[in-house]
Amino acid sequence: MLTRQVIRTAVEAALEEDAPNGDITCETTIPAEAHGTARLVSRQEGVMSGIAVFEAAFAAQNPTIRVLATIKDGERFEAGQTLAEVEGPVRDLLTAERVALNFTQRMCGIATMTAAFVKAADEAIETTDYRTPRTYACTRIVDTRKTTPGLRPFEKYAVTCGGGHNHRYGLSDAVMVKDNHLAALAEQGIDMAGAIRHIREQVGHTTHIEVEVDRLEQIKATLEGGADTIMLDNFSLEDTRKGVDLIAGNAIVEASGNMTLERIPQVAATGVDVISVGALTHSVSSIDLGLDWN
Repeated sequence: MLTRQVIRTAVEAALEEDAPNGDITCETTIPAEAHGTARLVSRQEGVMSGIAVFEAAFAAQNPTIRVLATIKDGERFEAGQTLAEVEGPVRDLLTAERVALNFTQRMCGIATMTAAFVKAADEAIETTDYRTPRTYACTRIVDTRKTTPGLRPFEKYAVTCGGGHNHRYGLSDAVMVKDNHLAALAEQGIDMAGAIRHIREQVGHTTHIEVEVDRLEQIKATLEGGADTIMLDNFSLEDTRKGVDLIAGNAIVEASGNMTLERIPQVAATGVDVISVGALTHSVSSIDLGLDWN
C-alpha cells in the first residue's frame, strides 16, 4: 500500500541518492536567504497520480516549503495546465525539484496509459460481438508484478488512478500456478487437477488460487481441480472466446500476453473478466511535467 510512511521512506532515499553531501550548485549560486515560488506545469495532457508524493519530496527536503495542489489524483489535465504551486527557500526548492518530478512524471505516465487501456476495454461494449463478462459488469484492466524494484507501491497506486485494478500485490498474496510449477509437480506424478487440489489442502480457505493455461485442453482439468481464476495465456481471439464458454462462469477468466492498446477491445469483447497488462508498468513513458518559476 502507498502509505505516508512508504512515501516518506522512498523520497528520503531518493534525496539522499541525489544529494548525499548537499547540492553544490545551489550552495555556490543561490543566496541562503533567497525565497521563491514556482508552478508545476504539464507539457502534455494526462491523468494525475502522485500529488502527495510531489508534496512529500519537498517536505522531506524542508518542512517549511508550502505546496498547494490544484488537482487531485485521478483527474485529467491538459497541456499547459498548472497542477500545483510551491513556495519556500529557493535552495531547497531546487534541490528537491528533480526527485519530486521523477516520481510524479512516472506515476502520471502509468495513470495515463492505464486510462487509455480502460477506455479501450470499455469501447468493446459498443461492438456487435461483445459479450458481458460473467463476474464483473465490464472487463477489468489490471497490472502485473512487472514493476520497478522498490517502486511497486507507487506504480500499482498509479494504475488505480487511471481507472485500472491491481492484480496480486506480491508472491505472498495469492497462489498463481504457472507452467514451471505444474512441471515440478508432474515430476512427482501429480497431474493438473491433482496439483490444484494438492495446493488447496495446504492453504487457508480464503486464499485465492489462479492457474495459467496455454491451451484449451487444460481448462477441464483446471476446473476439476477447483481453480478460482483461470488465466488464458497468449490465446488467439477465437480460443479466448472458446475458453470463456468452457469455463462458463465457474471461475474468473483472465486474458494475458501481448496485450496492446489495439487488441484490447477485441479481447474484451470475448467476455473475459480481466485483462492483465504488464506494459502498464514495464513499458510506460513518463508524462512531461516541469517546474516553472514565477
